[in-house]
Amino acid sequence: MLTTTIHYGLLIALAIALVFAAFTDLRRRQIDNWLNAAIAVAAPAFWWSSGLSLWPDVALQLGVALAAFVLLAGLFALKMMGGGDVKLLTVLALWIPWDGFFQLLVVMAIAGGVLTIVMGVWHVMRRQRDRLAIPYGVAIAFGGLWVLYFNLLPAATMAAGAA
Repeated sequence: MLTTTIHYGLLIALAIALVFAAFTDLRRRQIDNWLNAAIAVAAPAFWWSSGLSLWPDVALQLGVALAAFVLLAGLFALKMMGGGDVKLLTVLALWIPWDGFFQLLVVMAIAGGVLTIVMGVWHVMRRQRDRLAIPYGVAIAFGGLWVLYFNLLPAATMAAGAA
């Protein structure tokens, strides 16, 4: 019972952190390092409350996070992605199983495309000449919340299985 309470408390904390990341990225175009660090530090407690074994479960989570960081750091080096976005996706890979992480990437890409179109139209309507900056943390948070709701919460998982 205690581990279940801790487990859901951690999921709620992650959801709150994702919403906070989205708002700060929208407002300041920045995702704070302390927020990414807090998400990363809480991951081992989530692994424990989920009943993950060190091998292969935790090793797989660490491997996916490392692979995500390497690939996304390459995109950062090419100036295609912000540093906070790279860190946020990397720490999310510590929480979300690899198949759910791919789902997060797909949902994030779709949400990011919609966000880019909406912000582009808004930018043109306001006749702004400066460079358009997309707060991609919003799309990352949306993808993360999507995966949390549909994959990690039991009520949503049972309802999806019953349909």
